[in-house]
Amino acid sequence: MLSVYIDFKSPAAYLALSPTLALAERFDLRIDWRPFRTVERDVPKLGKEETVGESHRRVRAAALRWQSTKYAKRQGIELNYPAHLGGTDLALGVLASAEKDPLSFIRAAFSAYWTEHLDLDDPATVAHLIDLSGIGVRLDEEELRARLDESLEVADEIGIVGAPAYYIADQIFVGREHLPWIDEILRGTDAPSR
Repeated sequence: MLSVYIDFKSPAAYLALSPTLALAERFDLRIDWRPFRTVERDVPKLGKEETVGESHRRVRAAALRWQSTKYAKRQGIELNYPAHLGGTDLALGVLASAEKDPLSFIRAAFSAYWTEHLDLDDPATVAHLIDLSGIGVRLDEEELRARLDESLEVADEIGIVGAPAYYIADQIFVGREHLPWIDEILRGTDAPSR
């Protein structure tokens, strides 16, 4: 089994969805989807007198957005950065509470955040996504937030630091760029091809 940690507000996690599903299909592998709260930041505004560090952070953030948008276009998915980065905790709580395959919910939540710019910490929005996906999780805010906290504690204990993160064979890989290495592990070797 492959555990995959995601946050719906993480563009990297959104871009990893299709390649991750393709990997799982190649190996007829079940994915254990897990929530992870990332810290996403807006691109800093250009200041009148920027330090070198401030300039670097602004240019790097803008470049990462440009790169994510380019990769999304290549994958044929819509990725539009919202004007204000919203929360995802309640939706992540649903993911932590799912007892059946949450893929339809995951797809709906990513789409809601990146195309409709919906607040995935809003109970009405999350209730709609639960109904739309048929995931069968009861919307109890307190319980969902508690389940998320429990899941985040476990993630912290095993050393998850970002999303997407892959946990397989007691190894952690952060980022979709490690999918070839994970492919090697699934084929029975411990290191990527050279």
